[in-house]
Amino acid sequence: MSLDTDPFDYRITKSGDVLVSRGGRVVVTVRGAQARRLAGDLGRDDDHDQQLLARVTGNYKRGNERAPNARP
Repeated sequence: MSLDTDPFDYRITKSGDVLVSRGGRVVVTVRGAQARRLAGDLGRDDDHDQQLLARVTGNYKRGNERAPNARP
């Protein structure tokens, strides 16, 4: 599953919460100051939004993952 084939989606509620979903299910709700910052950063372009949403959910590469067939 990649961000191209299964992207994140978001919805900003009246109360200012940001609901982040993937595959039709809400995976995280961001509230408070973090939600205000996130809402202000969203909407520039889709790639940027996808990276922000992935980071908020904790679902992004940290640079220390091995390749699938890599040998130790």
